[in-house]
Amino acid sequence: MEVVTKLFHGFMGATLLAGSLACVVGAKSASSPAPSHQQGQRQTNISKLYEDTCAKCHGSGAQGGGGGTKSLNTKDKFDEKWDKPFFDAVKKGVASAGMDGYGATQSDEEIWGLVVHIRELQLKALREEFGGPQPTNGVYSSQYHKYKVETVVDRGQGLKLPWAIGFMKDGKALVTNRSGFMFVLDKGKLSEKVEGLPEVVENGQGGLMDAIPHPTNGYVYLAIADPKKSGDSRACLTKIVRGKLDLSGSTPKWSGQQTIWEADQKFYLNVGVHFGGKIVFDGKGHVYFSVGERGQGNPALDPTYPFGKTYRLNEDGTVPSDNPKFSEPNAIKGIFSMGHRNPQGLTIDLDGNVWDTEHGPRGGDELNLLKPAASYGWPKIAFSLNYNDSAPWQPWNRAGEKYTLPVHRWTPSIAASGLDVVRGDAFPKWKGDLVAGGLAGNTVQRIRTKGGKMTELEEIIFKLGRVRDVRVGPEGYIYVILNDPDKIVRLVPAN
Repeated sequence: MEVVTKLFHGFMGATLLAGSLACVVGAKSASSPAPSHQQGQRQTNISKLYEDTCAKCHGSGAQGGGGGTKSLNTKDKFDEKWDKPFFDAVKKGVASAGMDGYGATQSDEEIWGLVVHIRELQLKALREEFGGPQPTNGVYSSQYHKYKVETVVDRGQGLKLPWAIGFMKDGKALVTNRSGFMFVLDKGKLSEKVEGLPEVVENGQGGLMDAIPHPTNGYVYLAIADPKKSGDSRACLTKIVRGKLDLSGSTPKWSGQQTIWEADQKFYLNVGVHFGGKIVFDGKGHVYFSVGERGQGNPALDPTYPFGKTYRLNEDGTVPSDNPKFSEPNAIKGIFSMGHRNPQGLTIDLDGNVWDTEHGPRGGDELNLLKPAASYGWPKIAFSLNYNDSAPWQPWNRAGEKYTLPVHRWTPSIAASGLDVVRGDAFPKWKGDLVAGGLAGNTVQRIRTKGGKMTELEEIIFKLGRVRDVRVGPEGYIYVILNDPDKIVRLVPAN
């Protein structure tokens, strides 16, 4: 089914590349090794390749001209359905248009890099022409609903790089801040900082990440950048713990901490990228969580390394008997899926399907339908360029490969962040849809799926700030954690 698309993913104008790089907060992103055919070789600069080979006919901004070529900067041509046709046209040529193929002189990775570069040019032009959703008298109009954006916690009220929001069944919420402190949010007011939380390392993207109250057992589950027990004080790795919150006094207190999952100390790294760190419950006694690949690349595909995986455990940290089995004797306990880069969105839809969103490098952010034991291919395949304008990847399986491809890819990158499913009565015509955030994209997008396929995609928020988390509250309102500015807003029905 052709996707109904009502947005241009990402961000505008000159911020295009800077925005992609800005998904790394306080740390330099690690690149992955080049494919074997490129190792030891000087890699091609894709922007220069486009200017040298494509711009003379298609224009430096893909606006057309030259030999009578038409503009590529249309809403239809930006649709991802054109990924493969664009690739084939560059590789094989278009005889009827007098366009030679480049398959004899460029690798598949370089040809795909040209497609990604064209996508960047398209987005720049489309954003400049159409912008993003804008309210009229404070009201946004979307395909199915009218809504307003309300400020819940404004800048200057105590938030400092807020990272996540998790709701209790009584309507209160926990708000984490990356440096290691957490508030209880009640009716728009923040509590004193919670006392007694575990020590974390604030290293680049890592720190105090998710905080999710269990709906029935009274525990709160945390994802933290756990410090290594000895040696390098900056070395850390994602760890999952649970504990209880005492809200009886004026200051909330954390106690009774238990470890749900942690990796061996040998895997702890002084690297500030790709922690993952999202948690979700399936309502059947299991907890799912994500661990990023920490800039390490190939270990994401190896079950004996903890990096680049999603995990499924019983809520007490034991391994379910029906979990995937791996032949490697040293496989890390609890692995559900692998081949992930940095999954910073994780949710379970109303039908029980598990979804993640994850960061690509320069493009190639993914929406994935997670299946047990599936591998999602990072870093062997990706819909992206590298940050240095090289092209190490192409996005499709080669002979003998069986990587699971994303349901949707964002190219250019939106720097995928929080993910949740719409429930409750506030937005009945969105019920069951996914809502996904993007940091560099300054965006929240509504995604409808059917049978594992995306059928609708609509941008509902643009340019309010860097969207760090998206969660649906118990009343059905859509809460959005913003960085720059540090604040919390929510989408509410306009009527």
